[in-house]
Amino acid sequence: MNDATEETPVNTNPTGIDPATLDWVRSGTDDEDVDSVEIAELPDGGRAMRGSKAGNDGPVLWFTAAEWHAFVLGVRDGEFDIL
Repeated sequence: MNDATEETPVNTNPTGIDPATLDWVRSGTDDEDVDSVEIAELPDGGRAMRGSKAGNDGPVLWFTAAEWHAFVLGVRDGEFDIL
C-alpha cells in the first residue's frame, strides 16, 4: 500500500463466521445497563471478544487459539497486573 490515507483493517474476521451465530458468554454483571466483555469460543479453539452493549452491530476482536493461550498464560503470570 503506497497511499498513506488508505488504512489497513485491524483484526478483521479471519473465520468467516457470523458473530450473531456464536454462543457469547458475558463477564461480570447481568445488569444490561453496564457494558461488559463477552467471549465466544470458536470451532478451531480461538476466541472472539466484543463489548456487550454493541452486540452483533459492534466490533469483534478475533484471536487464534495460540494467541488466546498466550493471553491466558500472561494473565495467570500477572503480566497484566497494574497495581
